[in-house]
Amino acid sequence: MNPSTSTESILRAENVVKSFPIYGGLFSQQVAAVQAVQGVSFELNKGETLGLVGESGCGKSTLGRSLIKLIQPTSGKVFFKDQDITHFKGEELRELRKRMQIIFQDPYASLNPRMTIGSILEEPLVIHNLYPDAKERQARVLELIQLVGLRPEHLLRYPHEFSGGQRQRVGIARALAVNPELIICDEPVSALDVSIQAQVINLLMELQQKLGLTYVFIAHDLKVVEHVSTRVAVMYLGKIVEMTTADELYKNPKHPYTKALLSAIPVPDPKPRAERTILVGDVPSPINPPSGCHFHPRCPIASEECKSVAPQLKDIGTKHFVSCLKV
Repeated sequence: MNPSTSTESILRAENVVKSFPIYGGLFSQQVAAVQAVQGVSFELNKGETLGLVGESGCGKSTLGRSLIKLIQPTSGKVFFKDQDITHFKGEELRELRKRMQIIFQDPYASLNPRMTIGSILEEPLVIHNLYPDAKERQARVLELIQLVGLRPEHLLRYPHEFSGGQRQRVGIARALAVNPELIICDEPVSALDVSIQAQVINLLMELQQKLGLTYVFIAHDLKVVEHVSTRVAVMYLGKIVEMTTADELYKNPKHPYTKALLSAIPVPDPKPRAERTILVGDVPSPINPPSGCHFHPRCPIASEECKSVAPQLKDIGTKHFVSCLKV
């Protein structure tokens, strides 16, 4: 757990919903909707790291982008430092961008191939008019590139001249350029080799300590999330099904979906481990999610009640929240 965490709330989501309409037919009317995020609520304190995990397509990235207004939530509210930012537009949103940033998943696609690394890092400073003097801007760019472990001569090169890990370091430097307080890390290591993943994660943790940052760390690899997170929220089909501290989640998982995810983590010696939980079937479509508990078609302990009653996220003690009728 990060020792620099405080009780000051920096981000709060209240019943955030995001759906994407699907149009079809002769007059291109809405015929369905992808229900990507379905009523997510949580609070994040300054200095914390909230790990957001789940299978591909569960709504993690959509939620992350909704939190910093890269996409507009369909309903619900998002608060940054107790200020409702849900409907920010124009200049208000522009100012907010200096305080909330994102590190994208793909370091190959998120950097402009026609710009040098120096220009990429200087661009946010120009856009937000942070360093009007050119010499000050250059000094800040030099500071940023060294902060993420790259060399000054790298500033003159283009993205294609770098490895994936180096490009992600550039992406981190770009996010830090405007001195944000909150960073959404959208699967920042999933496109990297395992050895490079560890370097990037260590860098993010060092920067958090040094700069007092708060992270929402999105990943599908629970082993990655264990080391970087203060708390972990497990998502399934647009909803949080379990949320507690990282230590508690890995030692005492309660939701059957969380247990299944944890049992799938490879271990060096598989002989003494408990029986693996094998989930049947595939993740249901978010266009037409199951009734009741969304997890019931794949759940090993589901009953008839689970097919009709939607469980609510409840505190079962010590701020361990679980959404399951059987817990």
